[in-house]
Amino acid sequence: MTLLPPDELADRLKSGLLSFPVTHFDADLQFDEPRYREHLAWQSSFDVAGLFAAGGTGEGFSLTPAEIDRVVRVAVDEVAGKVPVLAPATGGTAVSIEQAKAAQDAGATGLLLFPPYLTEASQEGLVEHISAVCRATDLGVIVYSRANAVLTDVTVAAVAERNPNLIGLKDGVGDIEQMTRTYARVGDRLIYVGGLPTAETFALPLLQLGVSTYSSALYNFLPEFALRFYAAVRAQDRTAVYAMLNDFVLPYLDIRDRERGYAVSIVKAGLTAVGRDGGRVRPPLTDLDDAELADLTALVQKIS
Repeated sequence: MTLLPPDELADRLKSGLLSFPVTHFDADLQFDEPRYREHLAWQSSFDVAGLFAAGGTGEGFSLTPAEIDRVVRVAVDEVAGKVPVLAPATGGTAVSIEQAKAAQDAGATGLLLFPPYLTEASQEGLVEHISAVCRATDLGVIVYSRANAVLTDVTVAAVAERNPNLIGLKDGVGDIEQMTRTYARVGDRLIYVGGLPTAETFALPLLQLGVSTYSSALYNFLPEFALRFYAAVRAQDRTAVYAMLNDFVLPYLDIRDRERGYAVSIVKAGLTAVGRDGGRVRPPLTDLDDAELADLTALVQKIS
């Protein structure tokens, strides 16, 4: 895909469901390119608005910088312009700038800027961090507000005004007052992406706060179900949304919540449950045990 101007990328992303593909590993927990390509080909065959390579569900936090670059390049090559591919920028400012430049060089369509690693920062410091990364690339940038980089409405307004290629805010906090303040102050200057795990749980109420799309982990292994759910949310069909929550999403959350870190592990297990072999997660995450995988498989079969 040729470089999309940031405003065109924003229009495309806000109008549909977003996916964060898992990153496949082999038996030695090394990047398994053939299985990853197969997964991307399947993911991009449905009506999805964007694929975020090496994101949270893609275990970007467990990949080396060289692996992230490789994963992004493979995704760009495999998808071949059918769907926008967004790359991650992680860690401190210098590292994030390097990754932003590498993403543009790799042919990515946009960038998701993750919180800096470990250290706390002032809102002023976060403004400078975000702005430095935006200046380093022509790509449209979405900033992820969570963990040690929770942005206030004043900060979001400041970075939006300073950086024309900042196109979106991904919310990983779920603070209704803060989202209300942010949308009231910034309005449609940005797109707003739901980033709470599992995003379907919060999709309907957050729609009222301007959050028109979200990152669906379920899309990895149940793309048709995830797209039906998204359509029901956008139509504000409460009956359909709550039926699907009760039939699958809430029981799925019950399995996810059995161990810390299962928000990623259960997605790879979901692929295995539908016969597509999600494989293992890298430490420090842990995989579902056999009984939990059996419970998930039975749950998936109920809606298949």
